[in-house]
Amino acid sequence: MERMAVDIAGPFPCTERGNKYICVAMDYFSKWPEAGALPNHEAETVAEFLVTQVFTRFGVPGELHSDQGREFESRVFRECCRLLGIHKTRTTPLRPQSDSMVERSMPPWSPN
Repeated sequence: MERMAVDIAGPFPCTERGNKYICVAMDYFSKWPEAGALPNHEAETVAEFLVTQVFTRFGVPGELHSDQGREFESRVFRECCRLLGIHKTRTTPLRPQSDSMVERSMPPWSPN
């Protein structure tokens, strides 16, 4: 997976395990989605999910594209990308169409 897109959906009603958000990472070429339930959408939580559940299985992408959510723009997330050698790109503000691939993968009942 050379180029991936990532986004967060939620909050949803809390699960028994305390999860309220869904993080979706999608490969640009194959359109393969990977999703995981998260208790919050803080940068540390999102980065941990991506590293332990996505990058360890599919490899570290050369480029990661996201919206300008605070979890993706934080110092922690930028440092994680730098350490892994990921070129981080982002959408134009208030224009979800520029991230339409991953936006379309969100469930239709998503609160986003």
